[in-house]
Amino acid sequence: MPLREILHLVVASLTLCLTLLLSPLAARARPAPGLEPGYVRALATADHFLQAWQSGDLENGTALLSSHAKEAATTDGVEKFFANPVSSAYEIGRGKLLKRGRYEFPVVLVMEAAKDTRVRRRFSSIIVVNTGNNDWAVDKLP
Repeated sequence: MPLREILHLVVASLTLCLTLLLSPLAARARPAPGLEPGYVRALATADHFLQAWQSGDLENGTALLSSHAKEAATTDGVEKFFANPVSSAYEIGRGKLLKRGRYEFPVVLVMEAAKDTRVRRRFSSIIVVNTGNNDWAVDKLP
């Protein structure tokens, strides 16, 4: 057997051995941070809330607020938040678990005023909490 074929078999065997040795370690690895069971629902709640903000939908946006957020924000403050400019958009960053049932997502609110075409970006965060029975609500406005 030529030397080249022998080397090829040795490399292939070593690769197979390493794969078999490392597979139990990979099976025991933890899931990536932020992928806990409630993460998807918390992110969806943040997204639905910001969609309501983008469309100026005060009623649906208010329905997504926790009782704590409703108490902390004045009625005028909530109405002012939803009275958005002519054109708006948002970005949601990767959330982090603050504690069980509570996530914080970095957000950027992008707005274009009617009077001028300058675009403003407002950096903030939104906190979403599990209110029970896997229901999620916004606990802190951006």
